[in-house]
Amino acid sequence: MTHGVILFLSTPRSPTTCRGRQLVGSQEEEMSSSTTTRGVVFIHSSPRALCPHIEWALGGLLGTPVNLEWVSQPVAAGTVRSEISWVGAPDLSAKIAVALRVFPNLRFEITEEPSPGFDGQRFVSTPSHGIWRSPMGAFGESFISEEKLRVAIVNATAQGASLVDAVDEVIGGPWDRELEPFRYAGEGIPVRWLHQVG
Repeated sequence: MTHGVILFLSTPRSPTTCRGRQLVGSQEEEMSSSTTTRGVVFIHSSPRALCPHIEWALGGLLGTPVNLEWVSQPVAAGTVRSEISWVGAPDLSAKIAVALRVFPNLRFEITEEPSPGFDGQRFVSTPSHGIWRSPMGAFGESFISEEKLRVAIVNATAQGASLVDAVDEVIGGPWDRELEPFRYAGEGIPVRWLHQVG
């Protein structure tokens, strides 16, 4: 029985690259200032009291005030949800994930499309599982490194745990299962685009 999961094994990157970014003197700065990418921040569920703090954090990173349209999240009583599309520098998704991770009881997902010289990324965070990250391809597929798989297999074998469960965790299965009801509850929310300033 197949589960529709494809694992992409990759060879380790050379010492001169890091998540697709060339680390050659000032060339890194030139690339990051001339290359843009885009992505989406999905706030799947947030206590209403956190909304202004989330908007402030996003505005600080995007360089422009952010006023999200918050709607009730029926899956978790007393919470709201929103989403925003963004255009900005590569790796902005990581900065957004770090900024949002400090808020308790927040469920979010951030995507960043690949751009010239940079891998795409996907971040997912839930209160019960913490944060999960994976490089992402042009079609939204997650890339799991060979080393990550090796570590999961070695740890599962040493603990007598299921290899299926170990691989499921590496590919983000627990996070996706927790967020799936929240994702469906948000269909039909209007999408706005914001561009990073500066």
